Amino acid sequence: MNTHTESTPASPAPSGIAAVTAEAELAREREMGAGNGGTAEREIRVIDLGDFDDRRAEIAGQLWDAATEIGFFQLSGHGIDRHETDAAFAAARAYFALPAEVKAGQALRPGSNAGWEYRSQVRPSTGTPDEKESFQLTRPRMAGMWPRESELAGFRATLLSFEARCHDLAMRVLGCFADRLGLPEGFFAARHDPSAPDHQSTLRLLHYYATSREAAVRAMAENSWRAGAHTDFDCLTLLFQREGQEGLQVCPGREAGERRWTPVPARSSLITCNIGDMLARWSGDRLPSNFHRVAPPHPDGDLGPRYSIAYFAQADGSALIADPDGVHAPVTAADYLRQRIAANFAG
Repeated sequence: MNTHTESTPASPAPSGIAAVTAEAELAREREMGAGNGGTAEREIRVIDLGDFDDRRAEIAGQLWDAATEIGFFQLSGHGIDRHETDAAFAAARAYFALPAEVKAGQALRPGSNAGWEYRSQVRPSTGTPDEKESFQLTRPRMAGMWPRESELAGFRATLLSFEARCHDLAMRVLGCFADRLGLPEGFFAARHDPSAPDHQSTLRLLHYYATSREAAVRAMAENSWRAGAHTDFDCLTLLFQREGQEGLQVCPGREAGERRWTPVPARSSLITCNIGDMLARWSGDRLPSNFHRVAPPHPDGDLGPRYSIAYFAQADGSALIADPDGVHAPVTAADYLRQRIAANFAG
């Protein structure tokens, strides 16, 4: 059953307003630049979601404090089993090992956020393509975007199952933020409805390429990045990493002017989370979105590939993003996301 609803007193903003309302986020990314900056010690809190129903108020307080004081946090006791994440990563590795001509059959359609892209994401902060390839799963947009079963058996089923698990977890976390924002029960779940035709949440498989020592030295000298500094477009990001595959660095948005970055250790058992620009808008900036990037490997470190999986909880297209205090101009999620994708992807 399609339970997608949207009740707001205002009419959706015209499409032209998306470019206006998103320009501030794009300007922040451009201002970050590609500079290395210094390092800073910051606490990355680990929040246990165990006994969620009985501890919901306590967990909501911990999530709120971590999100408002630091901006990034990690989840334990989240209920997604290790075998599920291992299966998703195995599927990712198998997909990226396919010949380029096979993956080209699922080439990313402009504006769709579905399919395969290869070095096509250009961050406003750097002006250069990220050193990666990725595969996006956005449920209503996947027609013709899957490899054939004969090419990669079980890939579709594995990813759809894992995406559903991520959705359920993201809605639990967003439900806690809704509690603290004084929003009604199920507010965010109703606006992230997997059965809605304009559903926009995305599961993204990421593969950062192996490199040579010479290339790593050059990357350090040229201050280039596997993924340049950026905030996410969404409400909430869940990031899965593999043990020892380091590189993620964070800089809270409220401290962006200091350009100081904190490495986040890669732990297979933990899910790293951050607030995105959609939720920052919905909260009137009480929940700030935060910058992060992926550093190139150190010349004397692990030069092998890096794999990660991200789930982006992005509101359904018809949802109107409007904060109660009018800090930001209202905009539909479809218009907002369309403008942000257009600013990041070539082609």
